[in-house]
Amino acid sequence: MGLIFDAVAGEVPLVQRVWSAQCDATTSFTSAAKSSCMIAFARNGGRWSVHLRGPETRATTLTCPEGWEFFGVELRLGAYLPLFPPAALANLNDAVLPSASGNRIVLDNQDWEMPTEQNVDVFVHRLVRAGLLFFDPIVEQIRHGQPPRSMSERTAQIRFRQAVGISRRKLLSIEQARQAAQLLAAGESIAQVVTACGYYDQPQLARAMRWATGHTPGELRSTAAFLAF
Repeated sequence: MGLIFDAVAGEVPLVQRVWSAQCDATTSFTSAAKSSCMIAFARNGGRWSVHLRGPETRATTLTCPEGWEFFGVELRLGAYLPLFPPAALANLNDAVLPSASGNRIVLDNQDWEMPTEQNVDVFVHRLVRAGLLFFDPIVEQIRHGQPPRSMSERTAQIRFRQAVGISRRKLLSIEQARQAAQLLAAGESIAQVVTACGYYDQPQLARAMRWATGHTPGELRSTAAFLAF
């Protein structure tokens, strides 16, 4: 069957969703552009590795090797680990955390128990309590173009990029493209998606789909390739 992927909504405030994947055969897939940060866990041959990942500003073709298992959390926009700024992790420049004996994680010179898919929400909550995972509450305001009145535009841009890793403008273009790709994959016509997502015309939509998903609108409508949102 190749790649088997599943995702559910998170159960703690800073977790957008919890996802898992496994590969019973080596499989290539396209990872779509995304704006949120992620903590991912990978296992092969009984050994785990922990990856901190930032936003992705373009589609990337990845390979899931046979026999590997993965799970992780996609964090809410504005949630990040200050020790690992999101901008430094962008576009697959992952930080791989050191491990200790017994498959324990070393973070901020402390040993942490390796979570499971079932309790990874609890792990995130513990990071928050330890002050290692921070959430900037004004990111959502800035995202909607409504920063606090006491904050200059330049300060808002710096604050947003610090927490998210990309500019507000890039974030909005990624969100627009992801919405369009999901509508196309659901079978909506190209003309309908142009109108619904605010593109000028079909060529602009096509360009956006190429950088954001690696596929044309027609390919997305035919679901010819597996696309991981």
